[in-house]
Amino acid sequence: MASESAQDTKGGKGAQGSPDSAPDDAQAPGNGEAPARKPAAEKPRAGLPVWRTGKPDAFLAAAVDTAREAVQGIANPGEVGAHLGAKSEGDRVVTHLFESKLAGYGGWQWYAVVTRNSRSKIVTVSELGLLPSEDSILAPEWVPWAKRVRPEDETPLVEETVGDVTEESVQADEDDATGPADADDAEADDDEADDAEADGEGDDADEDDADEAGAE
Repeated sequence: MASESAQDTKGGKGAQGSPDSAPDDAQAPGNGEAPARKPAAEKPRAGLPVWRTGKPDAFLAAAVDTAREAVQGIANPGEVGAHLGAKSEGDRVVTHLFESKLAGYGGWQWYAVVTRNSRSKIVTVSELGLLPSEDSILAPEWVPWAKRVRPEDETPLVEETVGDVTEESVQADEDDATGPADADDAEADDDEADDAEADGEGDDADEDDADEAGAE
């Protein structure tokens, strides 16, 4: 019995240590296979802040009232909403975020950057302002002028060959361009000529009358 138990034990150990029973060995890539690539990180929207990862300073993270009082000093009453969180900016530097109720700034957040010296319990406010969030309406990312022309904006040029351009077509184009203006000028010249002729006839009549009066 002892020998059979020993054989069973050896068989169990051999089964547990065999490659067929190890899922990790079965899933391991072969020598000729490349490891799977990690998916590329999504590019953040232009204009959004990029926060550091890490736990913020506990003492500064608890200074919510100090941060709120500082933000209320630059905002109008009722424009500062609920506290949204505290972000780490580095060693003993924390940014507190508050909901913005400022008209026209939906999705934006008030922020107050607080800091302290090493082993100090005095909180100092170093920066205040507004920051956009994922829900903010922002201008699109700037595109250089050279890249703003899209394929659908380009109009193909119609090239005319020498055979298509004739003297008649050129004359017709000139007549179309200058015809109405020339007609108006011609009518104006005719009117001036008629006025001048009428004035000449009137002068002759006046001279005849003068001659008759002198003869009498």
